[in-house]
Parts: sequence; C-alpha cells; structure tokens
Amino acid sequence: MKTILNLVWLVFGGFWLALGYFFAGVLCCILIVTIPWGIASFRIAGYALWPFGRTVVEKPGGSGLASTLGNVIWLLVAGIWIAIGHLTSAFFMAITIIGIPLAIANVKMIPISLMPLGKEIVPTSAPFVPTYH
Repeated sequence: MKTILNLVWLVFGGFWLALGYFFAGVLCCILIVTIPWGIASFRIAGYALWPFGRTVVEKPGGSGLASTLGNVIWLLVAGIWIAIGHLTSAFFMAITIIGIPLAIANVKMIPISLMPLGKEIVPTSAPFVPTYH
C-alpha cells in the first residue's frame, strides 16, 4: 500500500515538492555559510519524494544550541513560507477522497519544514533511531 501511495504522491505533487527542496539545497550549498540548511534541504527532498513508510524523529543526543539557533533563522527566512505551501497543498489535496492520505502526508511534513536541523528521517518500521556510541 505504501508503494501505491508513494506513486500517487509522486505524480500529484511529490516530484515538484522534492525538486523545490533540492534547488533550495543547491542554493544553500553555493552560499557556503548556509551549507547545514542545504544538507537538511536535501534530506527533506528525499522525504518529500517518497514519504510513505518513513517518519521524522529527533537525532540521538537531541539538538544542540547551534541547531536551535539555525532552526530559528530557518523558521524566519523560509520555514513559515514552506509550511504555508504545505498547508495550501494539503487543503487542495483533501478535496478528493483519494487525496486525503496525500493531504495528511503534507501536514506531517510541516514540522520538519519549520525546524529541519536536529531531525532524522527513518523508516516507520524503525521509528526509534539507534544511539551511536
């Protein structure tokens, strides 16, 4: 079922969403100082391309002060606008019965689009990230 939902998602918006995150990542990496946001954008692009069967969890050890400050900057510069885009897309996807799971996936992406640093995307079969020693 996850594969079918992912294919429908890919056709009805996932490709364009992932492409937007990818280009944002490229832009952030070109600007050197914003490389952490670029890496986060690439991770989210992969998640936006194929979201069903994966979830977002906190990285082991939590997020430090740098991640928190980075997330605040991201939130003010881009996060709010991306979240509004996800909400708008979710609204239009929810109009049809087939689009309801896609709308839910869009809404589930809002937290990582608002605060991407300090997060990890893992398969839903393993929702807890193993600690690294």
